[in-house]
Amino acid sequence: MPEKTRILDSLNEQALLLPSLVNRALAANDRVKYRFTLLQAAQAHAERPDAVASSLRAERLAAGVQDGNLDRVVGDSERLGNGRYRVPESARIMHDAFSDAAEMLEPLRVAESGDSAAFAQRLQAFAIPDIAGDELTAEQIHAITTGDRAAGDSLHLLVMDMHRALNALQASLASETISGCRAYGIRDTDRALIAAFMEGINRTAPLKFDHPGLSATATRVGDKLVLQNDIGTTDAHVLVIHVTGRTVTVTYTDVHLPRLLFFQSLFDGYAVKWEDTRSRKDAGMENGVYHLCVGSHTARNNAQLRDYLGHLGSRLVFLIDWNRARKRLRLFVPRKAAIDVLKWAADGNIGHMAWLKAGGEQLVFDAMSFAYGSQLRPGDRLDDLLTESRAEQFLRFNLKQALEGLTQGRPASLVADEVRTELASQVRSTEDAMLDTALEHAGLIVELADTVRAALEAAQAGWQHEVAAMAERAKDWETAADRELNSARSTLLEVDNFIMQLMSEADDIADDLEEAVFHITLSRTAPGASISALGRLVDPVANASRELVKALAASRHARRGVPREDMDDFLQAVHAIRTMEHVSDLAEREVKRTLASDPRPFSEVFGIVEAARNLEEAADGLMHVALLLRDHVMGKVIHA
Repeated sequence: MPEKTRILDSLNEQALLLPSLVNRALAANDRVKYRFTLLQAAQAHAERPDAVASSLRAERLAAGVQDGNLDRVVGDSERLGNGRYRVPESARIMHDAFSDAAEMLEPLRVAESGDSAAFAQRLQAFAIPDIAGDELTAEQIHAITTGDRAAGDSLHLLVMDMHRALNALQASLASETISGCRAYGIRDTDRALIAAFMEGINRTAPLKFDHPGLSATATRVGDKLVLQNDIGTTDAHVLVIHVTGRTVTVTYTDVHLPRLLFFQSLFDGYAVKWEDTRSRKDAGMENGVYHLCVGSHTARNNAQLRDYLGHLGSRLVFLIDWNRARKRLRLFVPRKAAIDVLKWAADGNIGHMAWLKAGGEQLVFDAMSFAYGSQLRPGDRLDDLLTESRAEQFLRFNLKQALEGLTQGRPASLVADEVRTELASQVRSTEDAMLDTALEHAGLIVELADTVRAALEAAQAGWQHEVAAMAERAKDWETAADRELNSARSTLLEVDNFIMQLMSEADDIADDLEEAVFHITLSRTAPGASISALGRLVDPVANASRELVKALAASRHARRGVPREDMDDFLQAVHAIRTMEHVSDLAEREVKRTLASDPRPFSEVFGIVEAARNLEEAADGLMHVALLLRDHVMGKVIHA
């Protein structure tokens, strides 16, 4: 016990020292946790000497440990075998760790905290390991640093428990409140910095609604202003801020690594230097691991320092229930897209708590049911139905409308209706975009059918060079059709979507027509009746391709309540395609009859035979596509 403490204790005036003792205890907490990390990192490096070793310099400086010799401890540690390690300075590290723990206990003893006696007994039960030659065993390191309560007590567990008690004691000692922050032992110059930090917190705090959290304390420890915030409920989810001069050092720990990385992303506009993120084992945390990062920022002047502290404070609300929001957003979009939505919300001071409070994922599920109706199948994801980018856009709308609705006092049912209407609108616009692509593809089929007719006319005239040119043109059109289909596969809905199915079927028609032109090039003898008969087969195919374009265009307006004349346009186009298919059947038979009486060798009429087969398959394909479109419109659009 320090001399002054002993004297005041004898005079029964311990309370006079409590603020300074708490400050010293909190500083000791920083130091001892650094020493635990140092021992664990040394052991890890000894086991894996080829891995990159960190000096933990940033952690050392943040903890207020001045001995630079400790920066070589990790890199110089080595495994000796049989669970033994050589760790430089290990005897001193162990001794200092126990001294720091004793210093943490002191204000709790002086304040007669309810747990102080139990803490003292636990501390006395530990013995500083007898270390010779800087040699430690794995058991010794584990016994000191473990956070697994099931394995028995440890110095680390005691430190964690005393830290919680110190935070509670600190709050009770606050001598003043600055913009909601409990403060004690501060300087006059600290007040403006505390106020700047709290201005940021208070600016965005309404975004958490009635969720607890964001209570702050401030004190001074030596040359450092120390700010703490109570985000999270576990010892491993904390935020500690040290302000020394114009340098702000943030130490943040989290059981969820994605949230820690998200926190780092919230400072894009500031020059924050983040040290390597470290993971630590602790059986008391989720998955037995928590993660730590240290970031520092040096302001150019006092105004910029206050600005940074305000920004820092304003970002904390976006960490509350962040992981719950992320998990629910991942029901609809991939992991990165879910985090992107949360980042967009934080950058726009929208947040995610309003969305969770308004119903969260249920808002989206209800909207999906409303917009898709009977089309919705179990397991359908929003990003598959809308595309990932459109789904992300819709989720952003969700968060924005939920916040506006709750802050403006709009009924929850109205917010839900707004979300439903927005998704229905996006579904319609998405379908329109897909229909536009299908129309482009169908237009290329028309061009191919016209090219077949031009090739036949050139063949009838005996212009073989022109026939060859038509074949090249047809190949270009068919390649363009393939590009449209491949582009649709990468930018529209999943490949088994109706529009994709329709375009895939239609692409077979384009292939058939291109093949027909190629086969026409194989007929190099004088034109005859067979070529003429083939020309009568291409006409219904060309007409049917134009009717397909009409049907696709008319389907855009085919929905419940549409005027009858608009539906008539669609149905008449489908009927015309069916009629053209029947005409093509008759024309194909005429080609066969003509070929049966053609005296030329088969090798000379082979091209006509195959071209006829290609055209008939194209006609069948056009009817098949038309009927698919009709069934979709009649069964899934009108009756949805």
